[in-house]
Amino acid sequence: MTRKKGKQLNWGVERRYEFIEFRLFWQGRINRGDLMDAFGVSTQQASLDLNAYTDQAKRNLVYDKSLRTYLRGKQFKPKYLKPDAEEYFAQLRAVDQGLVSAEQSWISVFPGFGATPTPARGVAPETLRDVLAAIRLPAALQVTYQSMSRPEPSARWIEPHALAFDGFRWHARAFCQNDQVFKDFLLSRIVEVGDQGPVTSDPSSDGAWHTDVLLEIGPHPDLSDNQRRAIEMDYGMEAGHAQIVVRRALLFYALKRLGLDTDPAARKPQDQQIVLLNRDEVVG
Repeated sequence: MTRKKGKQLNWGVERRYEFIEFRLFWQGRINRGDLMDAFGVSTQQASLDLNAYTDQAKRNLVYDKSLRTYLRGKQFKPKYLKPDAEEYFAQLRAVDQGLVSAEQSWISVFPGFGATPTPARGVAPETLRDVLAAIRLPAALQVTYQSMSRPEPSARWIEPHALAFDGFRWHARAFCQNDQVFKDFLLSRIVEVGDQGPVTSDPSSDGAWHTDVLLEIGPHPDLSDNQRRAIEMDYGMEAGHAQIVVRRALLFYALKRLGLDTDPAARKPQDQQIVLLNRDEVVG
């Protein structure tokens, strides 16, 4: 959850206050049973939490005796939670994809929802474990890797220093001792992990990883005024443009996912929808 900075509290207490505000903001109500179910606290502790929270934020909730629950106050203003629609959507997706159970989510009343399926990626947990260990140490890993350019898997030494997600697949960002260059290795294509070895590179010298690129996007100029306004709303644009910051190492994936990797004239404006306003600066 996105938290607001407040006075120092016990982490568990602050977490429960944050939960209270989450339920009040998104669902308009909270009661002792909600706290008991979410945190496994006693009835007494749940009552103490609600009373203590009420003492410091009286306008945020009112007790409805007939419903025996606290309702969101008309002047509700969160102190511990920074409401974020993306975080709410993330919880919905996590439940939909089976990453967490409905009971583990802070959402208690789920709207009807669905999502387009994401193909499962064959990342072995042992592979991820070994890559994470190499990042922590740090260490080089001898791996057998299946690339697109070779018919058979080949052995190579890599020095992972970070993980990267391109929107669909997870990569290890690593220095390749064979090619003497920093590059991305798909975790799903690591067939086998062998020995560990000493590192030969400094992750801080991975310039593409540590350099940000600013993408300025705007509605396709050939859209109608109404269509442009709709796209501006979709992407939270102000004054006809929005900015997206991406690591240069992930630029290829970002442009591809946004449909900005081709000439905007190659597709109909209704299909392209957005254009890269600073294309010369980004890809020139």
